[in-house]
Amino acid sequence: MFSRNIRSDSTERMFREEGGASASEQGGGQPGEQELATKMLQIQSKRFYIDVKQNRRGKFIKVAEIGADGRRSQIYLAMSTAADFRDHLSTFSDYYASLGPPNPENLPEDGKLKSEMITKDNRRYYLDLKENSRGRFLRVSQTIARGGPRAQIAIPAQGMIEFRDALTDLLEEFGTDDGGFKGELPEGRHMRVENKNFYFDIGQNNRGIYMRVSEVKTNYRTAITIPEKSWSKFRDIFSEYCDKMSEEMAQQQQRTAGSESM
Repeated sequence: MFSRNIRSDSTERMFREEGGASASEQGGGQPGEQELATKMLQIQSKRFYIDVKQNRRGKFIKVAEIGADGRRSQIYLAMSTAADFRDHLSTFSDYYASLGPPNPENLPEDGKLKSEMITKDNRRYYLDLKENSRGRFLRVSQTIARGGPRAQIAIPAQGMIEFRDALTDLLEEFGTDDGGFKGELPEGRHMRVENKNFYFDIGQNNRGIYMRVSEVKTNYRTAITIPEKSWSKFRDIFSEYCDKMSEEMAQQQQRTAGSESM
């Protein structure tokens, strides 16, 4: 196993917890990104690179798989998600060790031996220990809630412990803290106006705290997301409109009352 620490500016990709795979994650780059450390694992015919990176939004981990044919796949993990993944690797390794030898004539119908899921903000990671005619492997798929491409890697089952140990070394060095607000976020609110329902939900990702305002009617739903740093501006604009409408309505009532007294 080869390990090295690197401190340099990189223009590879910028990790995003909100919105899933961005254009930069599809092959473009972002300036101002640093690669803090990397580990390379050779597992059977595949190479895996586990990189700790940092940009203005914090630290994250990129896992890249390079097959024997040179094909590259990669997923991105927040530091806390990487810690959950590390723990699941231990569980999957124990389960794999308890299995008997593969029986090509008695493969699972869907190929799955054991499955788990990790949820982080609007991302989901599906962990599936699978078996086919080539052997057993752990498939890790990363998806986002609003759709988009699915990213996935496949780790040969025999290499799960080695992968876990390499990930553990990096997490022990760089920690599992995603940064950001550590307090309790306000609970969501709901109100109904005529035939519409409005939902106000507070969330957090590695870009900060936000409010999602959803308008829901029968067979219709739309939403906007407002960053916390702009809430006070929205409040001031709403307050200004409320004051102006109150003044206008008061003046209208006075005009109405004056015309009725004539």
